[in-house]
Amino acid sequence: MKIYTKTGDDGTTSLFSGGRVGKNHLRVESYGTVDELNSHIGVIRAHKPSIPTEKELINIQEHLFRLGADLATPMDAKAEWLIRITAKEVEWLEYRIDQFSAHLAPLKNFILPGGSVVGANLHVARTVCRRAERLVVALADNEAVNEQALIYLNRLSDWLFTAARYENKQADIPEDKWVVRGES
Repeated sequence: MKIYTKTGDDGTTSLFSGGRVGKNHLRVESYGTVDELNSHIGVIRAHKPSIPTEKELINIQEHLFRLGADLATPMDAKAEWLIRITAKEVEWLEYRIDQFSAHLAPLKNFILPGGSVVGANLHVARTVCRRAERLVVALADNEAVNEQALIYLNRLSDWLFTAARYENKQADIPEDKWVVRGES
């Protein structure tokens, strides 16, 4: 099987359920940004996070492939093979956030993104996740979208933030608090 098909040379791409849309379509932007997020998570894994974070990142990458397929398939499509994101994945993220949070000091200030290489990259992934969420919200304004997909992205950005804090604590790197101008 060749990697190139030449079918996208006209600026369109196929959806999983059939049909073609422009490569700049909100649906393509949405699942393309989820793919970008998945690649950022691959970079984080290459930097060797702690074992608990590594295990969770593998699960999240699998979720993100499912989410990409979900977003690439309109809700009214006949796609019996498709497994969409469900409340189960959202609940898993919430449980894992609670597990990480149990090891962290309560948050009383905004913190600056950064810290360890893994922590800083988790913050970058969080911002890409938020962009994906905004794109899915825009898509949902125009087309039916799996409600759990949007909830998953919202919760995943919370997980990424919490995981960044956890990884920085594991690396014994203190959080830099955001100081309002004029304070010290």
